[in-house]
Amino acid sequence: MRTRLAIKIHAFLERIFPERRLFLKSDTDTRFIRLRPETQLIAYAGVTVVVAWAIVATAILLMDSIGSGNFREQAKRDQMTYQERLNALSGERDARAEEALAAQARFNAALDQISVMQSELLESETRRRELETGIDVIQSTLRNTMKDREAARDALTQLEAQNQDDATVHHVAASAPVQMTFMADALERTAQQRDQVISDAQSALDQRDELELEIRLMREQNDQIFRQLEEAMTISVEPLDKMFRNAGMPTDRIIEQVRRGYSGQGGPLTPLSLSTRGEEPSADEARANQLLRQMDQLNLYRIAAEKAPFASPVRAAVRYTSGFGYRRDPKTGGRRMHNGSDFAGPHGTDIFATADGVVTHAGWQSGFGRLVRIQHAFGIETLYAHNTRIRVKKGQRVSRGDHIADMGSTGRSTGTHLHYEVRVNGRPVNPMIYIKAARNVF
Repeated sequence: MRTRLAIKIHAFLERIFPERRLFLKSDTDTRFIRLRPETQLIAYAGVTVVVAWAIVATAILLMDSIGSGNFREQAKRDQMTYQERLNALSGERDARAEEALAAQARFNAALDQISVMQSELLESETRRRELETGIDVIQSTLRNTMKDREAARDALTQLEAQNQDDATVHHVAASAPVQMTFMADALERTAQQRDQVISDAQSALDQRDELELEIRLMREQNDQIFRQLEEAMTISVEPLDKMFRNAGMPTDRIIEQVRRGYSGQGGPLTPLSLSTRGEEPSADEARANQLLRQMDQLNLYRIAAEKAPFASPVRAAVRYTSGFGYRRDPKTGGRRMHNGSDFAGPHGTDIFATADGVVTHAGWQSGFGRLVRIQHAFGIETLYAHNTRIRVKKGQRVSRGDHIADMGSTGRSTGTHLHYEVRVNGRPVNPMIYIKAARNVF
């Protein structure tokens, strides 16, 4: 039975939605469909819901379209900003590369100049010793000449004293004219010898002054050469030392390790020694030995720099899409640690080794896709992941700048990019530390 509440609700609905009949007529029959108030209410509510849903869906689509348009515009602006930044970085990189080439040319010129200056230094040192020997001989001759001159003066004094005795002279002249003639000749020869000795002594003094001036000029020239070489060594070594320290690599330990590894090929240069009498080296010899040690240290720095990843794995225009550290995972959306740096670029972009080393893995690895792993010196290891093609084999020895792979999107990846890692003794470190440390050097 219908309750009173149901009857009242029906009466209320009937006032709003009176009962209607829908007639369906055919040739032989006529039928109708009865539309009760409840049925009309349900139909009205359904139509209202459908219309409201259509309005809300249309509004959502419009808002999403507007938001997508804004996002695309923002993305385009960001892309233009990144492109301008990449162009600026590319220009800066080219400038640094030109500076590095110029520095390398200056260094090679300095090495050539060092060789020439070393030869000149040896020749000047030999010349200086010859001049010192000549000065000693001249001084010895001058002393002997001075002695002869003093002896001649004594003889002349004695003769003059004898001439003062007129009586004796007349007596001698009267009694021995031959002896008097001999004495006059002897006095004349003595006077000529005295004049010659004085002239030779003056010439020797003048020659000594000239030799001393030549030695002083030669020493000043050598000092200038040493200063130029010392400045060149300082300018060449300091940037390399700063580069290693900025990368957190202890230079003393690194240099000692390279020296041990190259003891038969790149060891210390032989010190310069010009003395054969067991004497202490002179100031010039000490400065020359110091320059040779600095040249050896510069060579060790150069070898060490080739063995550490102080280079970028890509040279083309790429986008730096993700750095080292915690980030939002592109697959799951959760917070996860990212152990490397991502460089996005065109499919097939060339990827290069960042340092000398040995390939320890060249193939597929879960998550990394096609992976190249290179073991370097000092416990450093680099990884190049998500490649589309690998161009090296396991066990192959590679050098900095060798083409090792092509950029792709294999493994756990959302698009074409290179995932680049640097590990020190198995612990991941930020690769940009090494790349930025060498930015103003290479």
